[in-house]
Amino acid sequence: MTKTTTIRPLRPSDRGAWEPLWAGYQRFYEVAIPEETTDLTWGRFHDSAEPMHALGAFDSDDGLVGIVHAIFHRSTWLPKSTCYLQDLYVDDIGRGLGIGAALIKAVADLAREHGAGRLYWMTHETNATARKLYDRIAERSGFIQYRKAL
Repeated sequence: MTKTTTIRPLRPSDRGAWEPLWAGYQRFYEVAIPEETTDLTWGRFHDSAEPMHALGAFDSDDGLVGIVHAIFHRSTWLPKSTCYLQDLYVDDIGRGLGIGAALIKAVADLAREHGAGRLYWMTHETNATARKLYDRIAERSGFIQYRKAL
């Protein structure tokens, strides 16, 4: 991570800086999330009644260079809540500088502050670059995800 990078919760005024990174994340995973869903999600990040959080990595020279979204939920396996790191994206300008690891650490810290017993996340099997980082800092669960559209 660069010496001038700060990680903090995203504020409503950060939306203009967040949107290009959110769009880059969607391009990477080859998805197109409707604008209405993006609006709803952004609102949830800033609603204290919602269990959703958004953090950003801000570089003093380049502005917002990384984002991470996390959701807290209950678990049938643990008495404490669980934190799901749903989205993590670092712009090209910030890659290879430790920003992804710093964002994960920030979510882990947030999870601890909220009394969570576990932090978990997923990535696509072809995301070799991210998997190198994840294999270094966490354990693979061995579970395979299935989806059914409803």
